[in-house]
Amino acid sequence: MKTHPEGRVIAWGSAAILIFCMLASVVYGSALLRFLSLLLLVWTAFAFYFFRNPYRQVEENSSNIVSPADGKVVVIEKVFEPEYFKEERWQISIFMSPLNVHVNRSPITGEVIHYKYHPGKYLVAWHPKSSTENERNTIILEDSKKRQLLVRQIAGAVARRIVCRLQPGDHLVQGEELGFIKFGSRVDVFLPLDAQILVQPDQLVKGNIDLLAKWANTPDTQKKL
Repeated sequence: MKTHPEGRVIAWGSAAILIFCMLASVVYGSALLRFLSLLLLVWTAFAFYFFRNPYRQVEENSSNIVSPADGKVVVIEKVFEPEYFKEERWQISIFMSPLNVHVNRSPITGEVIHYKYHPGKYLVAWHPKSSTENERNTIILEDSKKRQLLVRQIAGAVARRIVCRLQPGDHLVQGEELGFIKFGSRVDVFLPLDAQILVQPDQLVKGNIDLLAKWANTPDTQKKL
């Protein structure tokens, strides 16, 4: 399993300091250095665990909308989306705890047609207003059939850095990395009202593995519309 580039300096830097402290504790026999080494060992193990980037292959399917993140589904509701669509949409929100993989992935294959960064507050990620008041990135993806969805990366009370280097015109393949959020956060997805929602509240999902929804008018959804 690889370490994400956003965490390599932190993880490997911590490992180097840990080795130095362990050697120093042996040379000097210092109880303080041994205690510091123990703390550094715990932190280093957490750093490598947090910044893990597991390989997850996706079988590309234009009917599917895959989960863009690991975490717990905390919101499934119809809301008015005021920023871009300016109409009612399904909102699915996934809360990522510090123990989840924090790589964000593209739920569909498509083109980035809109991207905007919003400075803001750092409310806890499960707060209802965090979607509109916290620091966040808004990304609109459009597939080859002109179907659009919104992915929003949201910083939380602990997360203070959202990583996303996309620009309008970029093309993403379903499952390709979209960004990264450090230390606990949330991802919202806004879908058309005719999409078939496949997840339930409090469900645990994994990016690139679990399906959030299916587009309308696909072979699997036509009978249910």
